[in-house]
Amino acid sequence: MEKASVYINGKLVGYHQNGRELSESIRQKRRSGELPSELNVAYYPDVDEVYINVDSGRARRPLIVVKDGKPLLTKKHEEDLKKGKISLDGLVKEGVIEYLDAEEEENAYIAVTYKDITPEHTHVEVHPALILGVVTAVAPYPEHNSSPRVTMASAMLKQALGVYQSNFNVRMDTQAHVMHYPQRPLALTKQARLIGIPRRPAGQNLVVAIMPFHGYNMEDALILNKASIERGVGRTTFYRTYSAEERRYPGGQKDRFELPKPEIQGYRGEEAYRFLGEDGIVNPEAEVHGGDVLIGKTSPPRFLEEVGELSMIEEKRRENSIILRHGEEGVVDSVMVTEAPTGNKLVKVRVRSQKIPEIGDKFASRHGQKGVIGLIVPQHDMPFTADGISPDLIMNPHAVPSRMTVGHILEILGCKATSLGGKEYDPTAFEETGYEDMKEVLRQHGFAPNGKEVLYNGKTGERIEAEIFIGVTYYQRLKHLVSNKMHARSRGPVQILTRQPTEGRAREGGLRFGEMERDTLIGHGASMLLLERLLKESDLVTELVCEKCGSIAIEDKIRKKKYCPLCGSTDVQPVEMSYAFKLLLNELKALDIRPKLVLEDKA
Repeated sequence: MEKASVYINGKLVGYHQNGRELSESIRQKRRSGELPSELNVAYYPDVDEVYINVDSGRARRPLIVVKDGKPLLTKKHEEDLKKGKISLDGLVKEGVIEYLDAEEEENAYIAVTYKDITPEHTHVEVHPALILGVVTAVAPYPEHNSSPRVTMASAMLKQALGVYQSNFNVRMDTQAHVMHYPQRPLALTKQARLIGIPRRPAGQNLVVAIMPFHGYNMEDALILNKASIERGVGRTTFYRTYSAEERRYPGGQKDRFELPKPEIQGYRGEEAYRFLGEDGIVNPEAEVHGGDVLIGKTSPPRFLEEVGELSMIEEKRRENSIILRHGEEGVVDSVMVTEAPTGNKLVKVRVRSQKIPEIGDKFASRHGQKGVIGLIVPQHDMPFTADGISPDLIMNPHAVPSRMTVGHILEILGCKATSLGGKEYDPTAFEETGYEDMKEVLRQHGFAPNGKEVLYNGKTGERIEAEIFIGVTYYQRLKHLVSNKMHARSRGPVQILTRQPTEGRAREGGLRFGEMERDTLIGHGASMLLLERLLKESDLVTELVCEKCGSIAIEDKIRKKKYCPLCGSTDVQPVEMSYAFKLLLNELKALDIRPKLVLEDKA
């Protein structure tokens, strides 16, 4: 009989008569405490190999050991855990619970619940919801949604605005959002309670109706009630911190925080410095706009200056102030003057701005149902129930069937019942939903058990023919705010190398008219617009071209002469071209390739 190969941390260390017996024996020794609990062992019968792992970096999870069809965790263990007489580590030492890595799970037969256990099973889940990660476990009723939506929900939970730190007021984070009126969710999973979501929430419970509204909530767009926004729904404050340091340069020169003088190189004009104090630092509570200087700073010249009249180096300082980003505005919230780790003076200025929900801002429920505001409607135009309740938010019914987010529907129903009866329902994965109980509570309070109600048109007062599903859902405002993304440009800075407009909102960049956009103009036959977008509005340059040899010619302004530097010919013609093309010609010359431009008369 062939001997089984034994590997420790992937390295072959020897052979054994019986691989299955060896792995079982190691497992028993681990459970009895003779071997460390961090060890994991797996036996592969098809190749007759035993893998023992004790290295770091393995994801491991706790499971209850099952012996002869019975879990080793008894009622007494559960009571002792509740009383605090025993801990999870104690149960691990007893061999009641063990941690398995992905490899040892190959040899395990795991039951999901106690009632699924058969004599063949080796382990049972501590709770079936533990198959989910920390973030995913916060989403209510995840097993009622399709898996891509649960993935989206867990991705968007990280982007939700709330109170990220209780000491946000004394922190100088680069960017921070703080929600004004966060609420704890009415539907809270067990894991959400454990990780403290009720104490640090990131959203609000809104009255949500599922219905179309004049086409303004097509394609996942949402309708928001203007009165709800005025009452504080989704209202946040955005903080941005700007910082500057007085750096030291070789030769004893250094930066200085000061109010720049008019004679300095790059002076921005008196208007830009109007909020600065004597020390060159902005005053708190100043209302600043894009381009205003927050920290006045002057730096030594980039290169050593020429010798002056009296054979001394004249120090010409340059303007190097920190300004508020273009397109932003706010109030200077706080100013901090301290010392950097290098020992230099360091100044940090935090600017705050209030972000009130507007058209284009992104909201999402905890079921991956995301959308941007399509319309903000005054309360008197919103539909209302017989009790006079108007929804805070209207969501489109077409967003539900194909996405199969039944959890969203369950949450609306459950939170509606909670709002009326005060009893919370447990939305943890694989728990009982309490659906029948929800229906009974709604019935007792005079509502239809299916969550539907009769609504009236806010504009005409007429009854809406269809019954509308309406209830309460937890909605999160996400960090994608239209005010932080909105960008337009007419004229502005260009790159030094290519002379094309700069890229990106932060640099006041142009909007790229790409290959596909170019194709649409070609398809429309709009050649003059194509020329304007790709040449005239970009990097149009008029270069002189030699008629004789096809090289780029030069113009000597002092001698008032135009000639070709290659062949000396004075037969040169001005030609319009893209500066990027002229740059390409220069780069080809650097590679010892001589490009030749052949000129023809315009037909």
